[in-house]
Amino acid sequence: MNKTNINIYFASDQHFGAPDSKKSKEREQIFVQWLDDIKKDATHLFLLGDLFDFWFEYNTVVPKGFVRVLGKLAELSDAGINIQFFVGNHDLWMRDYFKQELQIPVQHKPQTYTFAGKKFLIGHGDGLGPGDKSFKRMKKVFVHPISNFLYKWLHPDIGVKLGQYLSLKNRYISGEEDLKYQGDDKEMLVQYCRNIEAQKHHDYYIFGHRHLPLEISIATNSKYINTGDWITYYSYAVFDGKNLVLKNFKPNL
Repeated sequence: MNKTNINIYFASDQHFGAPDSKKSKEREQIFVQWLDDIKKDATHLFLLGDLFDFWFEYNTVVPKGFVRVLGKLAELSDAGINIQFFVGNHDLWMRDYFKQELQIPVQHKPQTYTFAGKKFLIGHGDGLGPGDKSFKRMKKVFVHPISNFLYKWLHPDIGVKLGQYLSLKNRYISGEEDLKYQGDDKEMLVQYCRNIEAQKHHDYYIFGHRHLPLEISIATNSKYINTGDWITYYSYAVFDGKNLVLKNFKPNL
């Protein structure tokens, strides 16, 4: 298909693997439906982290499962769709598997892009903005090369099971309050976007992590978009070169 216009899709927080295999596969099938749906006109796809509820890459082993999603992403990549993956706090140990097997670059920090004259700052969103010092310290430990080296000495049957247990427990500990909008003064990503905007203009700030579809004005001609999740909302954002809108996918069940 000749794609003369841009159609850029953004999605995050699928958390495949949680809370169990049955429910995860149901969501995987819905997400694959969406990937099939956007394939006809997508020029770019940004996956903004936490695609998996836990992911760790050993030198020769990755977590079992997710073949439908991985296969569909390979199909889209092979079709010429530019896919970028941003690690989240649940799949932050992702390294080069996606790049080698799917030709999908993996980003570990927010990146700036320009499309159709509009400037975007894109990332997952964890650990940004003021506060949350305990998480920021913990993340430094998790991503440290020594921590990665030591974890790799665990047999995959132990390491993956342990990671899945801790990851799922962490999501339940966060509680219902984290699923509600806290107000501009308490939303760390809102504060982060406004601090960045005061230094350098971006038309759009696009993040995941919060599990809430959000569209918030940051300044004149500047918006913060949160893509929500694929647990509750099946939400995503799309930019057609002129407008950026939040949408919800309605699957064929």
